[in-house]
Amino acid sequence: MKFMLDKKESYTVVAVLEDKLNTLNAVDFKTELKVLNEGGVRNIILDLSNVTFADSSGLGAILIGNRLCEASDGTFVLSGLTNGVQRIVDISQLGSVLTIVPTVQEAIDFVMMEELVRELSGEAEEDDDLTSDDSAAND
Repeated sequence: MKFMLDKKESYTVVAVLEDKLNTLNAVDFKTELKVLNEGGVRNIILDLSNVTFADSSGLGAILIGNRLCEASDGTFVLSGLTNGVQRIVDISQLGSVLTIVPTVQEAIDFVMMEELVRELSGEAEEDDDLTSDDSAAND
């Protein structure tokens, strides 16, 4: 399967360079997503602007990517859906499961916002822990 990776510090953009995401290449694609995730990539932006057709195997690979990112407390975003791919996502009712934005830049913005929220929520939890430690010490 042909794709291009653009690895950044906070995310990796995976641009699929095939016109189909189907039974013939979905297994290779799943494997690549797993390798990325096992290599420490937890935020993946999947650019599907070149893909004109996806079948159930292709959607399965996309869902694996989504699950891997969620399991590693990351974000998985689809961008650049063509009409054909958008149609199969709609038919499969996956629009409520997957994060879909029109462009890669919007996906990058979304991932960076999610990272900020995670960072701030982690700091809030640390503050809560410190506060509860202080109150326990004062008791």
